[in-house]
Amino acid sequence: MNKKKLRFAIFGNEFQAKKSQAIHKIIAILQQREAEIIMDEPLYEFVTEGQQMDMKVDGVFKGSDFEADFAISMGGDGTLLKTASRVSAKHIPIIGVNIGRLGFLANVNPSEIEQAVSAVYDGKYNVREHTLIKIETENGEKIEGSPYALNDIAVLKRDHASMISIRVNVNDDYLMTYQADGLIVTTPTGSTAYSLSNGGPIITPGTNTLCLTAVAPHSLNVRPIVIPDTSVITLKVESRSHSFLAAVDGRSTSLHEGAVVRITKAPYPACVVRFSEHKYFSTLREKMMWGLDQR
Repeated sequence: MNKKKLRFAIFGNEFQAKKSQAIHKIIAILQQREAEIIMDEPLYEFVTEGQQMDMKVDGVFKGSDFEADFAISMGGDGTLLKTASRVSAKHIPIIGVNIGRLGFLANVNPSEIEQAVSAVYDGKYNVREHTLIKIETENGEKIEGSPYALNDIAVLKRDHASMISIRVNVNDDYLMTYQADGLIVTTPTGSTAYSLSNGGPIITPGTNTLCLTAVAPHSLNVRPIVIPDTSVITLKVESRSHSFLAAVDGRSTSLHEGAVVRITKAPYPACVVRFSEHKYFSTLREKMMWGLDQR
């Protein structure tokens, strides 16, 4: 048995009771490997106090006060997105265990946990780098939570508000002014999420691009546009409600009308562990029923 000492940090959505058994299982498997196990404090409190489970770990952490060789995300793709915002700056690879619905990013099923841990210790895995994007405001308005997104950053109208006007510059070059319910800036990873549901293209990993997709545009001739991920995207938003939302992987912050938003590629990627049997196009066909003829 490989005796290399590894430290694993476990993250999860503390409101999903069904993941408790899977967490208990993965901890038992890691303990057999004599791994060091630490757990995010809200998840630990939920499992031990809310679910009344005895969970023996080596440590509990909160915020960014931790170090690990691997992060384990217990949940669906949304949980993995939150995990990425916590660990990517530390260059920690993420193992996504799917206890959610889709599991496009979180691609290890609970029944595969033991094989995944064995593969990690045997070195039979790859780490795929996923582009992160960052949001900033020129007037210093604060974005709640992490400013980094693995999927997408969107500016959106408020509830019950009229469409907003979004003036877009790419590298100081004027692109156009969108009249729409919003505008999504998506990475290749996020191209199968919110952008896709608004008519955006599927972008394969490693293409070094971003895509701008309008949400319910007023003009029918507005189409998504793909640009290099080295671009600096500047958005100036006007709204009749005098405010709008900036959503970073679904985490929304209210900003004032006239705020100038800048979106750029982050200085580091999110690293997601992939095992040899998981291929992008087969995942696309399986999870999204790509090319399935239902006649």
